[in-house]
Amino acid sequence: QVQLVESGGGLVQAGGSLRLSCAASGRAASSSAVGWFRQVPGKEREALASISYGGAVTEYTDPVKGRFAISRDTAKNTVYLQMNSLKSEDTAIYYCAAAEWGIATLNAHQYDHWGQGTQVTVSS
Repeated sequence: QVQLVESGGGLVQAGGSLRLSCAASGRAASSSAVGWFRQVPGKEREALASISYGGAVTEYTDPVKGRFAISRDTAKNTVYLQMNSLKSEDTAIYYCAAAEWGIATLNAHQYDHWGQGTQVTVSS
């Protein structure tokens, strides 16, 4: 099992930055890949980025490539999502998820555990 807790969300002006954190705990925390997703109520969940269990492999979707960066501190079992040049359309609830197979993936169906989410609001 893996437990995930997101933090770092909040209100920011367009063009600003935020760094989200995903603290993982549990037996498989250190061997799991972690992904970041977001969802606006009433819309489909959207994949953003993923990082492999060791941190060597990262993947991004086109809407965030070049603006967002995923990283992990293996000693702290924490994965970060640095978000720069934020836009109003980035407003959503942001979730992290863990995939016990350890391979970075942007497919939400391959994730086994999910956090509760953190709200990010970008004002224009």
